[in-house]
Amino acid sequence: MMLRTVTLSFLALLSAALPARAEDPAAYPTRKIRMLLPYAAGGGGDVIGRLLADKMGKTLGQSIYIENHTGAAGTLGTQMVATSANDGYTITVGGMTTHVLAPAIYPKLPYDSIKDFTTIGRIGVSAIMLVATKDFPANDIKGLIALAKKGEPIQYGSWGIGSTGQFCAEILMQQTGIKMEHVPFNGIAKLAGDLLGGHISLATLDMATATPLVKDGSIQALAACGERSPSLPDVATYQEQGVTFDRSLSWAMYAPAGLAPPIAQKLQAALKDALGDAEVKEKLLGLGITPQFVPGDEQRDINARDIAAWKQVAKDAGIEVK
Repeated sequence: MMLRTVTLSFLALLSAALPARAEDPAAYPTRKIRMLLPYAAGGGGDVIGRLLADKMGKTLGQSIYIENHTGAAGTLGTQMVATSANDGYTITVGGMTTHVLAPAIYPKLPYDSIKDFTTIGRIGVSAIMLVATKDFPANDIKGLIALAKKGEPIQYGSWGIGSTGQFCAEILMQQTGIKMEHVPFNGIAKLAGDLLGGHISLATLDMATATPLVKDGSIQALAACGERSPSLPDVATYQEQGVTFDRSLSWAMYAPAGLAPPIAQKLQAALKDALGDAEVKEKLLGLGITPQFVPGDEQRDINARDIAAWKQVAKDAGIEVK
């Protein structure tokens, strides 16, 4: 009896020490999927993730639950995804900051946004809005250039050093030759509050923040950095106002690198299906995001190209986060 007990204990220990048997990709998914989001609950990226998780879960036949891990401008949670098991049970929604701009400004970023991820596909494109107080003496880029040429000191606010908002302002300055002083704020809510209070007259805001303020007349919009926004369709883009800017500001879905192709294909099909859903489309458009599916391999190549371009913008502007 003693020998049998020892033998069973030994076999149990041996079994625990052996690696778990890999799941057959054809059977995926057989359990819940974690969507790890590097954004605070209620923020734009979080809202997008929850919206897609619901629809994709129904397509895949398994629920997708949300975990929020914020910090370091989204790079903390993004790194957690990069180091997770590549079994298809951890996915994320990445924006410009986490997968395109961070590699351009962080010399010691703890992940490679191309090599450490499997790109599932693009979710859609959005704009960054250049906005101003109602009494600001310019209502478009032409007027802003004229103001700058008069020698008027111009300050603009963004929601932080290295933010998409700062990059959009830097593109404007580099393309037009005007000078503006950057005032970084600790978060977009504080920036919007100070803009409404008249403590700063010019700013860059994301669409979720800018749209209701522009629509109710609290502030005015001068230009859209990126494509025309469905939530503010009358605001002309940089390109339409003579500023060379042909890059998309996109959201995409990612999983850890090395994901088995059959699993990646199932996730990609579920994402594409969700983006074709009328309710999802309507809600994304309401957030200022134009749904625009692009397959994972193609989006990965676009990211790689854009990182190189934004690195040059950062170098010329002296943007670096140590």
